[in-house]
Amino acid sequence: MTDVIPFSPRLEGMVPPHLAVRSAKIHLDGLAVMTDIGFHDFEVGTPQRLLISVEVWLDEVAAPDGDLAVNAWNYDHLRLEVERIASSRRFNLQETLVREIYDWIAARAGVSALRVGTSKPDVYPNARGVGVEIASFSGSAP
Repeated sequence: MTDVIPFSPRLEGMVPPHLAVRSAKIHLDGLAVMTDIGFHDFEVGTPQRLLISVEVWLDEVAAPDGDLAVNAWNYDHLRLEVERIASSRRFNLQETLVREIYDWIAARAGVSALRVGTSKPDVYPNARGVGVEIASFSGSAP
């Protein structure tokens, strides 16, 4: 017995035009990494927990023709690359780390818009976190 779920074809013509898909994105939300970051003396050389979030809007908004892994973005690759960048060196600023992650993703084919943010969750006891975010658009979405 196999665990393969049969692919269901889309219902052509059943979705009204005002509900047509106009954007598609993938996201990596709150990836926890330990990284050597910060410019205060007590931070240098002491890795801190950092949460990294990435939203990638895609050029292609249509659903894949089939339910095959080859038709999807590789989330594992995205996660591994974000982790690699975060551990590649020491960073004084979250802004610098965010920009390196942003530039790597922005250079990938199929990206139409992008947002990358970080948060240090352990800085202030009365705050969920403190961080930075950059995006290729203004507002909450492209």
